[in-house]
Amino acid sequence: MRMRRLLVIILAAGEGTRMKSALPKVMHKVAGRSMVGHVLETAKAAGAAEIAVVIGPDHDQVAAEARRLAPEASVFVQRERLGTAHAVLAAREALERGYDDILIMYGDTPLVRPQTLEALRAPLAEGAGLAVLGFRPADPTGYGRLITQGDDLVAIREEKDASAAEKTIGLCNAGLMALDGALALGVLSGIGNANAKGEYYLTDAVESVIARGRPAAVWVAEAGEVAGVNTRAQLAEAEAVIQQRLRRAAMDGGATLVAPETVFFSADTTLGRDVVVEPNVVFGPGVAVADGVVIRAFSHLEGATLATGVSAGPFARLRPGAALGQGVHIGNFVEIKNADLAPGVKVNHLSYVGDSTVGEGTNIGAGSITCNYDGFNKHRTVIGANAFIGTNSLMVAPVTIGDGAYVGTGSVITDDVPADALAIGRARQVNKPGLAARLRERLQAIRKAAPES
Repeated sequence: MRMRRLLVIILAAGEGTRMKSALPKVMHKVAGRSMVGHVLETAKAAGAAEIAVVIGPDHDQVAAEARRLAPEASVFVQRERLGTAHAVLAAREALERGYDDILIMYGDTPLVRPQTLEALRAPLAEGAGLAVLGFRPADPTGYGRLITQGDDLVAIREEKDASAAEKTIGLCNAGLMALDGALALGVLSGIGNANAKGEYYLTDAVESVIARGRPAAVWVAEAGEVAGVNTRAQLAEAEAVIQQRLRRAAMDGGATLVAPETVFFSADTTLGRDVVVEPNVVFGPGVAVADGVVIRAFSHLEGATLATGVSAGPFARLRPGAALGQGVHIGNFVEIKNADLAPGVKVNHLSYVGDSTVGEGTNIGAGSITCNYDGFNKHRTVIGANAFIGTNSLMVAPVTIGDGAYVGTGSVITDDVPADALAIGRARQVNKPGLAARLRERLQAIRKAAPES
């Protein structure tokens, strides 16, 4: 059987005034990913041949996000806010390219699953001209009601227009809709605006399809899956739902979460088998964890990769660019940033390693710091294999410490250390009155003279 080609149109033009934010509503994040990002990922997982994103004027952030996450997506602007059908027709150019199925989604419904979209499309392959996603909320007040006869949908009635009997209907409109591609342009173009708001409503497509002799269908989803996000409270509710999903997926995949309700994932977090995550751990975006890793309590990870057998924490912070090789040990109150740590490295206490490369088997003692920033630029520290960095050592980058070298406790290392050498960088205290003030004046003068970046 021939696969039906799918166009997904994502409506993402809403301002989100109830969010009380300068950020477009669909750019607010759930599990470390923008809401529109979640919808884009779902559309791709559902097999979209093309994705069209409809944004509002001056929503450059949304356009950039769409192109970042789905470079193949087309972006269209709805210049005037004249209703949902009008918004869909902003993507007329995509509609005219001809697809078997048209699926209309919303950028503020981040919890819809790909399998739900597949179920929504199924009636189109069986002859329906249109299918609507429905749900049964605990309280249907405020939602459009789905009027059915047997298995067929015959109308969508907004609450303000519903009769007393229709208001008792518990089946409500979730907003998502699938249209037969052969009918879509004609149906959408034929929708009028003879209503109190003078807007073109997508819901009117139901009766238009039926008038063309084609049935309309309903697929019912769980209420929690189709919830839209319009307020900060609803954003928090969506976060709770997706965290439950991510925790369950992690455990189903072979990870142990000691206290699942205290662990927070990003949508793209990957965990291997036999990973143990202790309580109160937060995964930011871009974290990949291999098999057999232990992440101890109160650690925070973002943009980090952890190879097999790594132990991190408690109270570890792994920042973007942290790459930990097999069997690396990161202890309490240790921060790693943009650093490659080879297998067997140990950084066990109260240390900062940033913009660095550390060779296999090296031990970095408590309180050691790579001094990577001079106030203007970042510089790199290179530490060889099987080196030993004594407690409370400062390595002033750029600097290289050779294989097997030993840095004495409390040293300040400003020059390269040869392989297998012992380096002790200590000096008597010297006070130079007024020099700090003169240095500040000099730096301020340099900054004023430098062109703005």
